[in-house]
Amino acid sequence: MSSSDSMSTSSSSESTESDRSKDRQLGGEGTSSGVVTSGMPMEIVREVREDPPEELEESNWSAKGDYGWAAADVCDQSSLFRWSRLLNSWLNCTPVISKGVSWDIVSLERVSAIDRVCHGQEGATEKFFYMYMCHFSQLHVRLLLDNFTMGVLRALNVAPTQLHPNSWAYLQAFRILCQSLYLEPTPYAFLYFYDTRPQRPATWLSLISRPSISRLDAFSQSFKHFKVVVKEGGKAYFLNADGSAKFPFSWTNNPSRYKDMGMDELSAGDKEVVESLLKFVDKLPTKGLVRVYNSVHPIIDIEGICLLLKLC
Repeated sequence: MSSSDSMSTSSSSESTESDRSKDRQLGGEGTSSGVVTSGMPMEIVREVREDPPEELEESNWSAKGDYGWAAADVCDQSSLFRWSRLLNSWLNCTPVISKGVSWDIVSLERVSAIDRVCHGQEGATEKFFYMYMCHFSQLHVRLLLDNFTMGVLRALNVAPTQLHPNSWAYLQAFRILCQSLYLEPTPYAFLYFYDTRPQRPATWLSLISRPSISRLDAFSQSFKHFKVVVKEGGKAYFLNADGSAKFPFSWTNNPSRYKDMGMDELSAGDKEVVESLLKFVDKLPTKGLVRVYNSVHPIIDIEGICLLLKLC
């Protein structure tokens, strides 16, 4: 996965006070270097500005156990958003909540030094899930998550951060594509175009385009995570009546496997969406579709997509 986001990446838990002293001696604000973890380029960022003592102390906490089912590269990566000042700075310039939605539905909180993206709800007094910075800054996801998004996560049996950001780009582009054709996006119509190959131990789940029918090209992104805590006002949106989550809030060790889904497995509504999209021969630009979310004139851009589709 390429590092196209200038703010992206996870910081190493090895960023100790000693590292900070060395960086100060160099006279710079910080240093960074690229590493490759399990074929996935990551950047280690060492911050040198002062942070609250209680946040620094977290580095001495014992690591959480019982996560042997998760891949080492998942468990080894901590988030730069363990520092509250960095999360608050980013939130000041990045939209996270949809317009018109009350801020009392969730609180956005930093993660601790020992929290990893695959960790569950143990010890938490409120239900939460993790999200990546790039979900909002590059892929234009907004809270609340809609039924289509939650349905895809539920069908795949994965938490939001367990689905690879590249695959989130497909999801976002599919919604815009359906909107341009006046179609209702549905989870299984979307998944018809992809296979999944869950791995053991568990790592990020990627959607694999079915070569003969794929309608979207690839999108690359990198990521770091923070915590989305569901407040009282948000329970009706994220939880079912019985209190269960509408999608997995935490990573699972058994994501769903999809392989060559057949038309006979689709509902009538799903078939309508799939058959409409199969009429187009060429792949459509995922990045271009995703950019519509940030457009000053989204209707004009969607009309442009409609024209492009008619020319395909």
